[in-house]
Amino acid sequence: MSSSLWPYVTPGIPDDLFEQLPGIPLSQREVRLLLISALRMQPNSLLWDIGAGTGTISVEMGLLCPQGKIVAVERDGEVANLIRRNCERFEVQNVQVIEGSAPECLKNLPQPPQRVCIGGVRQIKNILKEVWQYLPPEGRVVATASNLESLYGISEAFAELHARNIEVVQSAVNRLETRGTHQTFAPVNPIFILSGEKLD
Repeated sequence: MSSSLWPYVTPGIPDDLFEQLPGIPLSQREVRLLLISALRMQPNSLLWDIGAGTGTISVEMGLLCPQGKIVAVERDGEVANLIRRNCERFEVQNVQVIEGSAPECLKNLPQPPQRVCIGGVRQIKNILKEVWQYLPPEGRVVATASNLESLYGISEAFAELHARNIEVVQSAVNRLETRGTHQTFAPVNPIFILSGEKLD
């Protein structure tokens, strides 16, 4: 599925096509491509996008998997409305936006999720361990860490949960930017992307 704003079947929507709010996280395009790859979605997967922020992952996955369903979880009402507006911008109709705080709201979400993306949340270790209870065998979790505390928490949770096929990637990407009369390469904020599967 494509939209008039993004009439392509490939991911990688430019950041500036999304409506944004100051201070609200946005997964930058290059990092988003790594996240999408790590999720390994199937055509009809149910994805929980916890801490959905601007909604970039939800929008991209909604376009890539029109037969699937994406549940975007965001605790702030204003940010949840931002996600809804971005879905409207890209004509995405298979994203459900839930206002709620994880892990408390998880029991009320559509189940079972075959894929879960966790980003930009506090208590990420506790949320990951709670999510694991709803995940079916062969389900997959992808979580992001922008600091060492989150990196350690996710790694520790995967170890305690006996996750399988664990992968860890740190992004290191530079973009060509124009500054004044010169062009220079500017780094995209580095982030750790961790993924693991539940096999039993």
